[in-house]
Amino acid sequence: MKMNNLVNRMRKANIILLLLIILAMAIFTNKTFVLAAPQGAAITFNSTENATTRPADSHTAAGGSFTTLLLNVTSQTSKWKAYLGNVTGKLTLDNSNNKTIYDWALTVVQGEVYVSRNNSITFSSLACANRGNITAEDTYMNINSSSDDSINKTFNQSIHRSFVIGGTGTIQNSTCPAIATYINDTSQPAAENATFQELFMSDGRNPVFVALLNDNKIGYDQGTYDFQIIVPENPTGTSTPYYFYAELG
Repeated sequence: MKMNNLVNRMRKANIILLLLIILAMAIFTNKTFVLAAPQGAAITFNSTENATTRPADSHTAAGGSFTTLLLNVTSQTSKWKAYLGNVTGKLTLDNSNNKTIYDWALTVVQGEVYVSRNNSITFSSLACANRGNITAEDTYMNINSSSDDSINKTFNQSIHRSFVIGGTGTIQNSTCPAIATYINDTSQPAAENATFQELFMSDGRNPVFVALLNDNKIGYDQGTYDFQIIVPENPTGTSTPYYFYAELG
């Protein structure tokens, strides 16, 4: 009799243990994980300008003479446009209705600005663009890939620092097509510690240009900016709208 009671108690204990395991698995399976991903950015100020037309030189020669000239011309590209500026904002702890329980003011700007032709980016799928992505974007933008100012010829190196995308993970250093825009009207040597780095990425459907933020650094014209980024434009079509996202932290 005592042996039977012991066996029954062991069976009950095993059943209870099994039920607890099933309950724990159900809770784990239905648990919602909230991942901080880049958010849409509000544009609060903008000013657009274009290059000033350069004056023409002249030359006077006597009739019957032959003059050999070397003409140096700087021509404004119609295949690219630039965005630059500063980032303001805060770090916040919000629920799904964007109700804040606490927030933190920014003292140093860190993170990334994401720019895309699409207003719905799957950040969890964001990865380095490949040569096929670049060629496809040249084609979409009606740009000849062999042109000196094509996307293909522009993003022809992969030198950049590592960074983290919320909801995606770490992008390792020097793995994506990348450039660094100019400082004080001068190009920068390719380096992982260059200022104003820009990467070409894709979420599998949409090209995304990523500017790595720098806190109040000297930019292309000696002004101070947090980011500088160039994006392609269709030289034969109407102006292309771009959407801006940012991640701070």
